[in-house]
Amino acid sequence: MTDRILDFSEEPARLSVKDSLLVIIREDKEPITIPFADIGVLVVSNPQVTYTQAVLAGLVKRGGAFVACDHRHLPIGMLLPLDAHYIQTERYALQAAAPLPLRKRLWREIVRAKVRAQGTLLMEMRGSDEGLLALAVKTRSGDASNIEAQASRRYWPALFGETFRRVREAEDQNRLLNYGYAILRAIVARAACAAGLHPSLGLHHHNRYNSFCLADDLMEPLRPMVDRAVWQLVQEGGPETPLGPRTKTVILEAVCARVQVQGESRTLFDAASILAASLVAVFEKKAKCLVLPEPGRAQANP
Repeated sequence: MTDRILDFSEEPARLSVKDSLLVIIREDKEPITIPFADIGVLVVSNPQVTYTQAVLAGLVKRGGAFVACDHRHLPIGMLLPLDAHYIQTERYALQAAAPLPLRKRLWREIVRAKVRAQGTLLMEMRGSDEGLLALAVKTRSGDASNIEAQASRRYWPALFGETFRRVREAEDQNRLLNYGYAILRAIVARAACAAGLHPSLGLHHHNRYNSFCLADDLMEPLRPMVDRAVWQLVQEGGPETPLGPRTKTVILEAVCARVQVQGESRTLFDAASILAASLVAVFEKKAKCLVLPEPGRAQANP
């Protein structure tokens, strides 16, 4: 699987299926066919893009995720495989039965990795980690001291300026972050499903209205990959940079970059799959720790 991300936002298109291939038809252009097995995430935001039920079925049957966007091109819904692993019922049971102390310990690992990644990004972009690397070490089980929030209060002003606030509805670089995080969420949720886990059963997140609590947990250390790309865009075009074709390309390239996992260069799709599999191993008592990407500058795919 090559794990391509397809984004249909700029022009009308008709999507259909022929011989287990996705067929893309655009006006005045030759049809394009892509194997469903090559597609990791399919994003649709242009209201003049049409697709058949066979497209959705073919995509999720082969492990892909579908993301629907609103009129602002921001993701608002996601479709994931329902039957992605041969023993998923057994793994759902293990996941649901995970004791609270274990979930708290795993959340500590995730918060530490996230804060380290944020500190590493600040060091790279601003020349100072704002004390985040030292703060990460202080994270306790379940993040009882709320180190994640303490780090956030230092991180965002250091990255985007003292006036910046992380508010989803804001019409500044928050729009770019929302888009990147939604794609990241789809990749991680897809990996969780492929590992036989249920994306709703989180380790820490537990909002009753959130269907992707586990994905939101596991993606936390990966968010700085998106932050780096958005920072670069803001440096060039300011906070009002539009969410257009070039902007999306830069963000998607960041999401498709390679990261270090256990000393090896991996795609983010691979890293998400390894992370989800390591969580299963912990639930099965075959491992004690999650396998998380190492903080540092991501590398573009060759």
